[in-house]
Amino acid sequence: MRTDRFDRITDGGVIAILRGVARDDAVAVADAVVDAGVTALEVTADTPNAMSSIEAISDRVDDALVGAGTVLDAETARAAQLAGAEFLVTPTVNPDVIRTANRYGTPVVVGAYTPTEALEAYQAGADAVKIFPAKTGGPDHVAAIGGPLPQIPLVPTGGVGPSNAADYVRAGAVAVGVGSSIVDTEAVSDGAFDAIEANARAVVEAVSAARD
Repeated sequence: MRTDRFDRITDGGVIAILRGVARDDAVAVADAVVDAGVTALEVTADTPNAMSSIEAISDRVDDALVGAGTVLDAETARAAQLAGAEFLVTPTVNPDVIRTANRYGTPVVVGAYTPTEALEAYQAGADAVKIFPAKTGGPDHVAAIGGPLPQIPLVPTGGVGPSNAADYVRAGAVAVGVGSSIVDTEAVSDGAFDAIEANARAVVEAVSAARD
């Protein structure tokens, strides 16, 4: 099941990140991005009522995985799993979070920036490494890490959007994590979920085109 879940993330190639989205809006945002073809949604743990949002989206969405992001400790990891999170994402290399994910068969994408960190994360049990913040080094940085470490699936996150998602895929990314370029705060506030769907579709299409 763990491998199947990770394959669903990489098959779609886009993780839509919901940060600071209120529970009442989270389901509508989830519907919008899933309609656009996104197969993985990440609710960040620093969002108010994040676990409640994960539960609500899990109950609603069948065509995409729902995960928890910004997971900083094992306690948060376990709470997210119990809320229904089907994958975990961290911003740093945290062995306790990785162990908790592995113990309960949950895919975990672990944040790292250097080759040393990436290898440490992978050897500790990460399913993939989130190159974060991606915008600092750009696609060239992703390619440079992937060169000597081709065995590690890379998921650049931070500053990724429709204009550069294809560049990251061509640099070797198996998926991209995308936050505000899809889930625009103003669009959420305005209830412009059609705009969020359009944002998501643009990223999905960019990733797909880069893979062809």
